[in-house]
This record gives sequence, structure tokens and C-alpha cells, in this order.
Amino acid sequence: MRRHFVGSSLLAVVLAGGSANAQNLNRVDQRFVQLGIQDAMAQVKLAQLAQQNGSSQLVRDFGARMEADFSKVNDRLKEIASSNSVTIPDTLRTKDQALYDRLSKLSGAQLDREYMRAMVLYNVMDVAAFRRESQSASDATVRDLATKTLPVLEENLKIARDDSTKLGISAAK
Repeated sequence: MRRHFVGSSLLAVVLAGGSANAQNLNRVDQRFVQLGIQDAMAQVKLAQLAQQNGSSQLVRDFGARMEADFSKVNDRLKEIASSNSVTIPDTLRTKDQALYDRLSKLSGAQLDREYMRAMVLYNVMDVAAFRRESQSASDATVRDLATKTLPVLEENLKIARDDSTKLGISAAK
């Protein structure tokens, strides 16, 4: 299984530094917000692909859920970024674009399998990053967003794993 293209946009938050343009957020919180926006953009774009090209209703429904959930998260992260003068990314990271490009060449059961594998991995990383930020964010607004979003991400991970099992897809646990 090729996993090198998948990884959390948010996992790097602990190791990465941020830009110096924010007024109120420390570097870790800034980076969390910026990576969160990019992750949400990727999740939405991948979800739309799954809805259009997936063969299983489970996959299409999961894609619809991911699009709705991550659109809301992205909107909220952008609000936080704007109110703190944090640069809002407008492009996918290279690895997310590479995954999208690879999945966009697939359809049917092949897309279902690769999309769900990716979603399990993305959601594992997102849960870890949001849990960490919910416990350690310096900014109360960022901490509150992470805390309120965490149960949604945990539910998405559970559904991704359950749907993968139902479809006979070997996904990361």
C-alpha cells in the first residue's frame, strides 16, 4: 500500500514554525490554522471526487459528509485566520494535490478503495492534531474550535473504518 502521499496536513503543526504576520496567535497556533485550512480544502476536493466517481453509495455518502464537515471547519479556520492577520493559504499542498491527481484518474471500486484508505489515514492524523491542539493551543478561540471539532473528526474516523470494513477494503487501523 502506498502511504507516502498521505499524511496529515495538521500533524506537522507540532514541528513546524509559523509566519510572523499574525497579531495574536503564537507560531504553533498559526501553523495549525494554516495547515487546517489546507487540509480542509484537500478533504473537500477529495470528497467531491468521491461523490462524482465512486461506485459505492457508502463512499459517495461518506464523501458528502466529509465535504459538509470540512467546509464548515474551513470556514471557521478562515475566520480565525482573518481576525488574527494570518495568511490564508489558497492552494493545496503538493502531497494533497498529488493524491487528488492520482485519485482523479480512478473510478468505481478502484477509487472507492483508494479514497477510503486515504480517508482513514487522513482522519487518524487529523484526530491526533485536533486532540493535541484542543489540549495545548495558546489561543482560546483555536482551542475551542479544536475541542468542538474533535468529536466530529472522531466520528468521521469511525465511519471511515466501518465503511472500509463493510466494503472489504483493507485500511489502516
